[in-house]
Amino acid sequence: MAKVQLRKSNWEEEVLKSDIPVMVDFWAPWCAPCKMVSPIVLELAEEYEGRIKVGQLNTDEESEIAIEYGIMSIPTLMFFKRGEVIDQVIGAVPKEYIVQKIEEVLKHD
Repeated sequence: MAKVQLRKSNWEEEVLKSDIPVMVDFWAPWCAPCKMVSPIVLELAEEYEGRIKVGQLNTDEESEIAIEYGIMSIPTLMFFKRGEVIDQVIGAVPKEYIVQKIEEVLKHD
């Protein structure tokens, strides 16, 4: 299981209670930059499987969570560790930049 579809019903279990870091991709189907980032997110989900959990949350379907975390622009990648937000990336960025953030999250304790 490389990627998890996140919803309100599984948010606590998959993100807040995860025993490994989680990268959440906040996106929407109509968002062109999201479509640019999505293939990168899926690649990283496979490359980092077992070290970091990757989830995608459709902000149109799960707006309550997006509002709770102050998502004002998509795509936003938010990094969680032990249920806390520790970093984020806003907008379409190169894969190398996201990899750098993941590596920082994995080192962060």
